[in-house]
Amino acid sequence: MTYQIFNPELLGAPRGWNNGMLAPAGGRVLFVAGQVASDATGRIVTDDFAEQFGVALGNCVMVVEEAGGSAKDVGRLTVFVTDMGAYRDSLKALGAVYREKMGRHFPAMALVKVAGLVDPAAMVEIEATAVIP
Repeated sequence: MTYQIFNPELLGAPRGWNNGMLAPAGGRVLFVAGQVASDATGRIVTDDFAEQFGVALGNCVMVVEEAGGSAKDVGRLTVFVTDMGAYRDSLKALGAVYREKMGRHFPAMALVKVAGLVDPAAMVEIEATAVIP
């Protein structure tokens, strides 16, 4: 899927995301539920913030692939974190984990700090929207 990217000059240059992604006509929209760093048993697999981010993002990509798409078909990500300090302290590691799962593809993104997630061991939850050709 090749998106048309929109980054209005008045918003400044985004870094690590795009402000707007327009999918071409004819694609099917896939809404990916919030994913945490859980395995097939539902257990959170790590207590490391960056690793949780990577597993949650990988779980999102897995859903997209199951639907016939790839990471490049993701047009939007919303990342929920319980600890903004841990997020900021992990930026370098998060960048490496992100590139491993998404390459140099940067969809529209939002980052939201929340008081907690359903699984108390989860520090990160990611939801996605993709358009599958």
